Amino acid sequence: MSSTPTFTFSDLFAGIGGFHAALHAAGGTWAFASEIDPDAAAVYDHNWLRPLRESGAPLPPGVKSFGVSGDIVALTDPEVSVPHADVLAAGFPCQPFSKSGFQRGMDETRGTLFWNIAKILEDPERRPSVVMLENVRNLAGPRHRDTTFRTIVRTLRELGYRTANEPAVFSPHLLPRHLGGRPQVRERVFILAHYVGVEVAQDPASFDDPIVTPKSLDLDWSKDRWDLRKDLPLLPDEEVDARYELDGAEVKMIQTWDRILTLVADRLGPDERLPGFPIWADEWRSLEAASDMIDVAAVKGTPFPAWKKNFLLKNAEFYDRHRGVLDEFRMELDAFPPSRRKFEWQAGPHRPLAETIMHFRPSGIRAKRPDYVPALVAITQTSILGDRRRLTPRETARLQGLPDSFDFVKTTPGIPGLEEQVAQKDSASYKQMGNGVNVGAAYYVFREYVLRHQEEVRRVAPHVVEAVVASSNNPDDAFSRLI
Repeated sequence: MSSTPTFTFSDLFAGIGGFHAALHAAGGTWAFASEIDPDAAAVYDHNWLRPLRESGAPLPPGVKSFGVSGDIVALTDPEVSVPHADVLAAGFPCQPFSKSGFQRGMDETRGTLFWNIAKILEDPERRPSVVMLENVRNLAGPRHRDTTFRTIVRTLRELGYRTANEPAVFSPHLLPRHLGGRPQVRERVFILAHYVGVEVAQDPASFDDPIVTPKSLDLDWSKDRWDLRKDLPLLPDEEVDARYELDGAEVKMIQTWDRILTLVADRLGPDERLPGFPIWADEWRSLEAASDMIDVAAVKGTPFPAWKKNFLLKNAEFYDRHRGVLDEFRMELDAFPPSRRKFEWQAGPHRPLAETIMHFRPSGIRAKRPDYVPALVAITQTSILGDRRRLTPRETARLQGLPDSFDFVKTTPGIPGLEEQVAQKDSASYKQMGNGVNVGAAYYVFREYVLRHQEEVRRVAPHVVEAVVASSNNPDDAFSRLI
């Protein structure tokens, strides 16, 4: 039997296992997982639970089989059937609270999936020692900070968990590669808490600062040092299937915009840059015409909102200055779909589009600097490398910090030893990566939290502290161990 310290973890809203990878790297062992999406659950099972079944590992206490359970609602309402684990992780969806009928404490979380998490936390027999929640950046934004986020914090404290007044807001591109960082801008909110009892949890003296923020890092690292080709790394061109290459129409759109931007850049002064606002060919008209349109809308009683007026006027000023260039491309641009007649430059000083990273978004084409990529999203706007191809699913998995042993396949049920492994569609893989938790970011935040609060965590779960202390600074080091 191994003497390596370990702890157990529950993985709720598990997706394909970003939290599993992070907590495994920190010394944890799986105790439970739930995921409502059948495709994601099948990929989770194939990568994380199939090896446990095949190794003959003993089942965790209270668990009937190595499998992914389904909807968390059915597992917590009316009765909680989630087993105990030392650590509970959840990248939960967070629907807006009702605008009426706010109540104190637990009642205020009803109608959100956080309530189902809270039901586990209030059960003394199932209560985890450490909780790690993850959500989109907007949870701590102006719309939800004083409602959703504050209610989550208050509820955790009412259940006996010490937690900070503010969340940890973090992105993997702020970490160097040797600490698990990845060249992806993916700001997420992390809420961490540990059990100390209701009295201590609600004492203002325990309302500490978030465990990590971008400003709190002192790592001798700059996000400008990323080299996507080397640090991800990108796959060699000869290993990339032709289906990830851009089609002729997409290449044509990029080439047209490249010529427009190059000609405009040649007309700019030495201290000027390409405009950062979205330029939209459908709104290229003179400043006089744009002003008249705004005035007419106001007279009709349907005035444009401030952002729309600003957008129209900036495009008009841009057109007035560069109409000699822009008018030459009218016919070409008119043949593009509406969303491809919009372009947003966010790549710093001008460079050829072949040297940028682009997104084909519903709101237009966006070009970014080539060192790190925008956040993966759960819709089809996969990052495009210059004017050549999209990122492959393998490269998106690397961006999320998953090991190359991770497979986008599902194991079909059948006779033991004769099950069929089926690769899933790329669209499902991209969606899962867009919904996933970044392994390096989750690992870093969790590890820093336990180390900072190790004295208190040790009182309720000493093995959690021992495992984390024994773990490496880099989660990648752990993937050579057995899952």
